[in-house]
Amino acid sequence: EVIETIPTLWNTTMDFMNKHKEMIPAANLMDFVTDKNGEYNRCHFWSNFEIGSLDFLRSDQYMAYFDHLDRAGGFFYERWGDAPVHSLGVSMFLNKNEVHWFEDIGYYHGPLWNCPKGEANKKCWCSEEESIEIKNPAWSCTLNFKDLPAPKL
Repeated sequence: EVIETIPTLWNTTMDFMNKHKEMIPAANLMDFVTDKNGEYNRCHFWSNFEIGSLDFLRSDQYMAYFDHLDRAGGFFYERWGDAPVHSLGVSMFLNKNEVHWFEDIGYYHGPLWNCPKGEANKKCWCSEEESIEIKNPAWSCTLNFKDLPAPKL
């Protein structure tokens, strides 16, 4: 995410987490959105192709987080968008077993793209090696997600 569009989103999210520790499960995806120092790394799931659960978006936890963000005013005074907000909410409240990355579907949202892997790539115009996580891993958070261990529940 472009940090200039969300200068206070991370601090507002941390404020919520500190006030509602009981809502945050131990098995979550916060390592996807943070660096080794626990700071926001700006990783998010691109929401131009997103299948989400309305049960999750209407859950008490997510609604409490969304209301906290809404009261902070960043949707209006900054430009907090759906991708970083959804990604931070998902990372806080879900674990890797509850999130699916569609590795076999091609996706382009310049300058980032995913070329399908395996059999699905045979029907695609780009080769697997052209995917941003392979060609320019510094620009992609895909490997951050893929490298996360599945939780032991």
